Amino acid sequence: MPGTDAREAAAVVNGELDLAHLVELPARGVGGDMIGRMAAVLVDLPMDADTWGYRLGARGAGSARRARDYLQADLDAVEELWDAAGFVGTSRPFKIQVCGPFTLSASVELPAGHKVLRDRGAWRDVVASTTEGTRELVGEVARRLGAEVIVQIDEPMIGRVIDGTVTPLTRFDTIPAVPVVEVVDALRGLVDQIGRPAIVHSCATPRWDLVQRMTGVGWSLDVTSPSSSDLDGLGMLLDRGDPLMAGVVPTAGDRRVRAETVAQHLARLVDRIGIERKVLAQRVIVSPTCGLAGADPAWATAALGICASAGELLATDPGAL
Repeated sequence: MPGTDAREAAAVVNGELDLAHLVELPARGVGGDMIGRMAAVLVDLPMDADTWGYRLGARGAGSARRARDYLQADLDAVEELWDAAGFVGTSRPFKIQVCGPFTLSASVELPAGHKVLRDRGAWRDVVASTTEGTRELVGEVARRLGAEVIVQIDEPMIGRVIDGTVTPLTRFDTIPAVPVVEVVDALRGLVDQIGRPAIVHSCATPRWDLVQRMTGVGWSLDVTSPSSSDLDGLGMLLDRGDPLMAGVVPTAGDRRVRAETVAQHLARLVDRIGIERKVLAQRVIVSPTCGLAGADPAWATAALGICASAGELLATDPGAL
């Protein structure tokens, strides 16, 4: 979300959405972005920041303390809202987001200066630390809210990890590709150990080789302009019964976008795939195409409202769209 006020952002998210989520506010700077938040989540892997970015480092780093403060402020804000609304203890669904271990390993350096992803043992340590830290965060959210916690794993760089195209620090510092079967094994272990419903999110081009092998989770994907291969992949995903978080509402303001046009777009999409429209009410959640941190605050609020209204249209009578 845009802005730096945790309570304001939480009020918007919880006011507009039935499936609310823990906000991330990158505008707060170091420790407030997707990568920096992990300094407050990882267990036994301290992380620090400097001018070059994030690096695994010594304990007691200022950026880690800042990340923990931001996370606690965000949790406090949503707990206050839920308490006032009478939601605490109702098992209402609530989503948290964590940076996936492969995107994190492709973004963070080791103390020696190489990307974590370059070292097989190091990225496996990141997987284990992410798993344990996410379990602890899920437990805290469940205790505070009494909610049914859903975990979103953000992996925007997963395709580059699989293809071996993550940018190295120098041309001599090659970073090997991680085979898709190893990625699946790692993510599957993470999801199984967390033991909560999970969604894998990426705004990049969908990796159907990964989606095909990674079953039993939801997938958050941009479906605004699907190719023929995307249609085949979406059909596979929906046909096997896994949820789709359909990214279709733009992150930049567009007055032409209304809930009706969004719902109609998704109806036409499943028509092209050749699946009955009832799947829209059963397994599809409407979302923005990606995060809203760069959006105008007014549009961020409007976009979430459009998602909610479009979802209601899909849930009532998708056949009439």
